[in-house]
Amino acid sequence: MKLLRYGPPGQEKPGLLDAEGRIRDLSAHVDDIAGAALLPDGLDRLRAIDPATLPLVEGNPRLGPCVGRVGKMVCIGLNFSDHAAETGMAVPPEPIIFMKATSAIVGPNDPIELPRGSEKTDWEVELAFVIGKTAKYVTEDEAMDHVAGYCIVNDVSERAFQIEKQGQWTKGKSCDSFGPTGPWLVTRDEVEDPQKLKMWLEVNGHRYQDGSSATMVYGVRYLVSYLSRFMSLQPGDIISTGTPPGVGMGQKPQVFLKAGDVVELGIEGLGTQRQTVVQG
Repeated sequence: MKLLRYGPPGQEKPGLLDAEGRIRDLSAHVDDIAGAALLPDGLDRLRAIDPATLPLVEGNPRLGPCVGRVGKMVCIGLNFSDHAAETGMAVPPEPIIFMKATSAIVGPNDPIELPRGSEKTDWEVELAFVIGKTAKYVTEDEAMDHVAGYCIVNDVSERAFQIEKQGQWTKGKSCDSFGPTGPWLVTRDEVEDPQKLKMWLEVNGHRYQDGSSATMVYGVRYLVSYLSRFMSLQPGDIISTGTPPGVGMGQKPQVFLKAGDVVELGIEGLGTQRQTVVQG
């Protein structure tokens, strides 16, 4: 299934993408794509519905983040061997974990707002997975039972805030609009192998990132188990797993986003995003 949320910010309704690429309304069956709806039983109930029986959503509504009421957004840094190489940093011996504020989460096609004082706002196409069942001290063998599905995240990053100021990465990752998420949540049964997905990102039609989840250092299965040692993972939590090479910081000379730029990105089987950059 491809589950989504549509409508104005803060008023999104739950929906499903049918086989013809049309949005079907799920409001009669679930209040949101969040919480209990993401539990295995909840997804099974939605899977049993014939999409043809659901009301068709007319027009071209705004798509919101594909998951609602996100408890936490956990991100993994330097998790692609080829991205670590372009930054000149060593592959970490254990996953680097940082948090992105949930207030950064926006729809997949909402504008990216340049924060005040920003000079180095950058892009990162990332594969994210969404937790569907509470995970606490789970083994790698059990890990995938706790994944509801996958989606795209653009881990927008202000590099000066992230790297040149004192403290941790979070403040360079958490500005409003720095977490475009979606367009839809693709349930786990529809992704044969999350470690074999093509990933790309373009700015103003120029392709900067053209990689694959195959170069991830720590894969989805390992990350579920690893993270569950340090925090319980709850239904609806989003874990964004890192980016392939081609970020603006890695260009020679470096390239960063400016107002008016258009960012387009996608992951094989998970859809695409498109954002216009505006001054915040």
